[in-house]
Amino acid sequence: MDLFEYQSQKILKKEAPLANRLRPKALEEFIGQEHIVGKDTLLYRAIKSDKISSLILYGPSGTGKTTLAKIIANTTKSVFLQINATTSGTKDIKEVVDKAKTTLALNGKKTILFVDEIHRFNKSQQDTLLPYVEDGTIILIGATTENPYFEVNRALISRSIIFKLEPLSINNIKKIIKRAIEDKENGFGYFNIKIDEDAINFMSNICNGDARIALNAIELAVLTTEKSKDDIIHINIKIAEQCIQKRAMNYDKNGDNHYDTISAFIKSMRGSDPDAAVYYLAKMLLSGEDPKFIARRIVICASEDVGNADPRALQVAVSAFQATEMIGMPECRIILSQAVCYVASAPKSNSSYIAINKAMEDAENVKIKQIPPYLKDAHYNGSTNLGNGIGYKYAHNYEKNYVKQQYLPDEIKDNIYYIPSDNGYEKNIKKWLDFLKNNYDN
Repeated sequence: MDLFEYQSQKILKKEAPLANRLRPKALEEFIGQEHIVGKDTLLYRAIKSDKISSLILYGPSGTGKTTLAKIIANTTKSVFLQINATTSGTKDIKEVVDKAKTTLALNGKKTILFVDEIHRFNKSQQDTLLPYVEDGTIILIGATTENPYFEVNRALISRSIIFKLEPLSINNIKKIIKRAIEDKENGFGYFNIKIDEDAINFMSNICNGDARIALNAIELAVLTTEKSKDDIIHINIKIAEQCIQKRAMNYDKNGDNHYDTISAFIKSMRGSDPDAAVYYLAKMLLSGEDPKFIARRIVICASEDVGNADPRALQVAVSAFQATEMIGMPECRIILSQAVCYVASAPKSNSSYIAINKAMEDAENVKIKQIPPYLKDAHYNGSTNLGNGIGYKYAHNYEKNYVKQQYLPDEIKDNIYYIPSDNGYEKNIKKWLDFLKNNYDN
């Protein structure tokens, strides 16, 4: 490399976006994803020992997929090649494979191929990769924001280890922002910058676990904010709002307002007010709340507060949670809204919730000698000698598939835990149980 090339690379590096300049080059610099790259985890050990096998990194944007691939590139003794599935095709794959074969034959070195956005490859393109992953010509590292079990063919999945990256935590984002401001080589450490704590908190909350969004906002803030008379670039909450193009809301994910908002959200669904419930949903999403956290609350409400008054509410809520996991923001806001509106509008019953609480209280506090012998397991040799199963009445041998029989232990035989309400579908359950009691329990 001559002096001109060297200076050109230095200029290009300096002009590169902050997110690229600040990208960690070693595992020790990597922030977040401790569950997969924390010390002594499988991936940590594989990278450190240069024993990488084919793997797929799956997670939202800005969570470190490409960064991990670059760290592997910096640490491996294998040849590292990279292509992007949005701009590459079968011809590019074949060229990479030919290079890998030549390298292996001449130098005895394996080739690691990083395919960014691997879900963009169609089935034919993925099939082109498969035999060379199978025979070890290339070690595949795929990165995708989409669920690989839906977007990557099964053969490649079966030959790869899937590592799921989660949205970065607020504390992770704060560390990254502070590193950007303090790093003199790759960040803005050579500037005199003062950033207010509420501006850091806002950016860390609003970027929804995406480090790239936070770094782009910081870069815009630093480069567009005029210095004060004392030569300081002062970034306050107003500038942070402008640079990330969202208004700060009174919502701290670790503070009282977080708990107040989620409480109001749940109580609005319980109180059958879909308008209020969807408003609090919008507030939480705009404030960077984890959509999966919200989805879990909807599932709980569907069972605790709707219950058997509309059993479909739980199905809707669980489906919404699964879809939220698969799709993520911003599209999952629509799915969450559908579930919230359904659960809030459904008839309500907390009879199942009351039933389990009362039953657990008795299970904990009432001393039971034994389960009725005729209910005990009678499938092993000698069980009948103990009296197990003798006298059991098989319900399907009787009219309406029902026969009166004591199922509770003697000590609590008359206890009633589940009292169906008269709301929604649960009134049908109540009607059926009353019919059995009045016609067959005598």
